Amino acid sequence: MSPADYTSVLAIKLGALGDVVQSFGPLRAIRNALPKSRLVVLTAPAFADLFAADPDVDEVWRDERPHKLDLLGLLRLRARLRGGKFQRVYDLQTSARSNLYFKLMGPGRPEWSGIAPGCSHPHANPDRDSMHTVDRQREQLAMAGIDAVPETDLSWLKAETDHFKLPDPYVLLVPGGAPTRPKKRWPVAKYAALAQELVAHGATPVVLGGPAEAELGKVIRAASPRVRDLTGKTSYAELVSLARKAGAAIGNDTGPMHLIARANCPAIVLFGSDSDPALCAPRGPEVAVMRRDNLEGLGVDEVMRLLFKRAA
Repeated sequence: MSPADYTSVLAIKLGALGDVVQSFGPLRAIRNALPKSRLVVLTAPAFADLFAADPDVDEVWRDERPHKLDLLGLLRLRARLRGGKFQRVYDLQTSARSNLYFKLMGPGRPEWSGIAPGCSHPHANPDRDSMHTVDRQREQLAMAGIDAVPETDLSWLKAETDHFKLPDPYVLLVPGGAPTRPKKRWPVAKYAALAQELVAHGATPVVLGGPAEAELGKVIRAASPRVRDLTGKTSYAELVSLARKAGAAIGNDTGPMHLIARANCPAIVLFGSDSDPALCAPRGPEVAVMRRDNLEGLGVDEVMRLLFKRAA
């Protein structure tokens, strides 16, 4: 059977949010290359609704992540994977867990694009770990016969945001990040000082993040009564819609900044020593990166100067 005649394929992308955002271009490429196929995405429950909203995706399966010692759980997952009758799997996660799923499917498994030993369409580049996620996925798909991989387009992700009643102009602040990697975060006191500067220049700072960033939102909110704290109050679609109308966004190397960047919002992303923008920086038409080995040394005045320079 020619790949163009495949009737069912699976894409695996379990997380995290930034990587999920960067997978929508590859999913569009798979859809374009295999127009007759049902495209199923296996993902973490946190991202199921996001993938379900993508018009290129036909079905979303939630990965319950059975432990390797959970025999019954693994058998249930194996039955489901084999029951999907997939002709090909595109493993966009390329992790130890997705490699486990390759093994789990056993003999008679479908064609597999990824890095699992013995897979039919390996991403055979020994330097793949030194590539940006977007470039790595593009090359992986090329080695599996899909050459045209577009940039991520989130034009389909929309939501009404008038109920937030934000005054123009407003600037998004994203002070969160992985709690286990504190060096990825610009100090919240710097965000509070930045908020005061933005207010002084006539802009309304709007703090975004999940419920885990609520305390950060409170600190920044205390800097000025004009700060709007929306931590824990926005869906992914609302975040993207807010970004489309924002004057700019400033944030750490964290998932929401990938959504904001793909909303074509002018974005300044702050990187410390714990992550490398060459490997994982948000991609978008108006993204600028500021990097310091120690983010505590990055001054509010430096961020404001870059903001003014980009607005000029």
